[in-house]
Amino acid sequence: MPNFVTGHATHPDWRMAVALAAAQIAAQRAPLDAGPAGPPTLGFAYLTDAYASQAAELLEDLRQRWPGVAWVGCAGVGVAASGVEYFDEPALALMLCDLPAGCFEVFSGVRPLHRIAAFSALVHADPGTPDLAELIAEMGDRTESGYLFGGLAASRAASVHLADGVWQGGLSGVAFTEDVALLSRVTQGCQPVGPLRTITRAERNLVAELDGLPAMPCLLRDLGLDADLDPRDALPRLRAALAGLSDAGQPGVGRGGQFGPDVRVRHLVGLDPRRQAVALAEIVEPGMRLAFCTRDVEAARRDLVRICSEIREELNPEAADGLGGAAPARRIEGAIYVSCAGRGGPHFGGPSAELQLLRHALGDVPLVGFFAGGEIAHHHVYGYTGVLTVFTGGA
Repeated sequence: MPNFVTGHATHPDWRMAVALAAAQIAAQRAPLDAGPAGPPTLGFAYLTDAYASQAAELLEDLRQRWPGVAWVGCAGVGVAASGVEYFDEPALALMLCDLPAGCFEVFSGVRPLHRIAAFSALVHADPGTPDLAELIAEMGDRTESGYLFGGLAASRAASVHLADGVWQGGLSGVAFTEDVALLSRVTQGCQPVGPLRTITRAERNLVAELDGLPAMPCLLRDLGLDADLDPRDALPRLRAALAGLSDAGQPGVGRGGQFGPDVRVRHLVGLDPRRQAVALAEIVEPGMRLAFCTRDVEAARRDLVRICSEIREELNPEAADGLGGAAPARRIEGAIYVSCAGRGGPHFGGPSAELQLLRHALGDVPLVGFFAGGEIAHHHVYGYTGVLTVFTGGA
């Protein structure tokens, strides 16, 4: 089974941060190096944007410390480790594992996939890339499962991502064969404020009709506002409103009136009072489902606990195997958590509150991640969500 070890630190000097994280990793690797475990082969490196301009030097330092390790990662406005997050400060989080070399392949714009039969993939991308949604969908098509996970780099400096090099623009990451056991879940951060509706007339990003009715009165009604109200008087409520979109035929809203994992939350970018239409930050088509929503802290907390519970239930060693015996026990070996830059501790009630809730619900497993400008799951880019992916192995 693969062994995962992590290290994380904050320091004004990236060299000191790497040294502090490396010391933590060395302490965790010591008993592994004394046993049958192999050397690390794959590393994940997430750094806050304070280090973005030194990313190339930082990556070279990692290569010298751990020769033969392939590195992937990116910059975010914050980074995460088990139970802790670093926001608005220079910090990094590292994780190494000893996956067999034939089970993964690092890719980038100059190094396309060609060596393995990709089943799933971790993807990092520059949010400024033209036609990014199409590139992500195309990448999903290149995997057997169609499942991607990851996020968009978020930075007030350069939006860099790492894949055995430092890149700007496009996407990069690491693909895995079917031999690498993964479980992944999307946790939503918004709560519907109205019914799930069907888009019946639309033009590019403009929703003209919902369920055959003008869209703008539907929005006002779902927000509890008078449909005859001047939109200018409703601006405070409208600024807080968002739209949850799902494709035709998908459920959209699941148990307890919560958004399902297929829903992508998008901003409202304008109103057209003359046409009684609502403009969204995504191209829409008739037949898609839409529910207006707002951010909701309690709903986000409940949903984060829910996905952790689902993962733990799926790994339950007491689950029947259908042949009258018990299924082989599995456990979490390591985890990657990509959360929206608009979430994090302040949204959940205090510093590191989101990661502490995650650790309490999931256990103190090796985990790293970052706070993104958009979260990738399946073959879509999400917003205001968290994407939790765990690597599993036998007990």
